[in-house]
Amino acid sequence: MRRVKAVGQGTGWLARRIRARAARQWQRMLDGAGQNPVPAALRQEARALQRVLTRLLQAAELRDGQGRNSLSRMDLPVGTDWRWRPQVLRARSGAPALVAPASGQWLSDEVALFHDCAERAVILRQVRNRQRADLAEYGLRLEVMGFTGDFLSYSLTLPAEALQDLGGHHILRLESILQAERPIAVYARLNIQQGPNTEKILRQMGDPVAGRHNHRIVEFDLGYAQLSNRSVDKAWLDLIFEAPFMNDVSLRDVILSRHSRAQI
Repeated sequence: MRRVKAVGQGTGWLARRIRARAARQWQRMLDGAGQNPVPAALRQEARALQRVLTRLLQAAELRDGQGRNSLSRMDLPVGTDWRWRPQVLRARSGAPALVAPASGQWLSDEVALFHDCAERAVILRQVRNRQRADLAEYGLRLEVMGFTGDFLSYSLTLPAEALQDLGGHHILRLESILQAERPIAVYARLNIQQGPNTEKILRQMGDPVAGRHNHRIVEFDLGYAQLSNRSVDKAWLDLIFEAPFMNDVSLRDVILSRHSRAQI
């Protein structure tokens, strides 16, 4: 009975033996991949296993980082009923970099990159935050080389919890820490989709960003948005970079929160 319990928990002798045997099997297949074609079914099985292992590591990192990543220490407005730091800033991503990506490619389930640069001279990567003042374990670093396009942005998809009862009686607050190699204007655009309609609210994130630890706060007052009484289907935040040619811009942290607006 104790052996069955150990296997279920994944820490017993038999469970470790099973995983070790499976690891040896995958290693043998890897060793033979250079000489023999890898069947499509086996590649699909490997991808499925990779997704499971990635989620396991993410869950472990999220649990280990609960103290450092705690949002309860943030100085948020009275009445805040929702707060969120994207998972890509809290745990290691399965695909930590997009190198010369096509427009619309996803770094993770939360982050997608958009641009019109034909040469794709862009890299978006997840990086480890190592400064003492950093509260997020990870950041997002955007490296732009010979950019020939007209627009460059990446979007953060808001989770379902943010959409519950979301309406004109709310204010969404964005708090971020930005860093740039050269001065650059950064804009935040909130997009709220209700059926076929998408309401967009654009805010400039202060003066052009340059140097280290630029702390910025912007608010989106939904009382001025043209929202209907129906529920919100989807919401996402675009970070838009103006004239990004030959620059290196990092988002070291971002906190989105929601509170009720004053009723006048």
